[in-house]
Amino acid sequence: MSAFRSEEVRRMTQTAPAPLTISIDREAANHVQVFAEQSGRPGANLRVAVKGGGCAGMTYVLDLVNDPREDDKIIEDHGMELYVDRKSYIFLAGTTLEYSGGLNGKGFVFNNPNAKTTCGCGTSFSV
Repeated sequence: MSAFRSEEVRRMTQTAPAPLTISIDREAANHVQVFAEQSGRPGANLRVAVKGGGCAGMTYVLDLVNDPREDDKIIEDHGMELYVDRKSYIFLAGTTLEYSGGLNGKGFVFNNPNAKTTCGCGTSFSV
């Protein structure tokens, strides 16, 4: 096979990247639903945001809420809605929210491709 033909085949078999969005994995969605029920708010959804602060510059924020704000992006994943304000969306696009129950502690983990550095505890980042 010629080098040209090999390059052509490689380009044809590459898959297009997924659109930039924010997602939540099944386990994290299940934990949000459990927390909502335990707090007396079954059916609540999740607001995901960032704010200035933390040791790396920006901090992740999670809140149980019933309804989106007027300027929120609404993302549906695993039977729940994620509400993200437009400013936070810029920093969170491509992020997957997961839940870790490992030996290092339990909690939500943000797998954020935009983060250049993160703090040791994983609650703050910089871009």
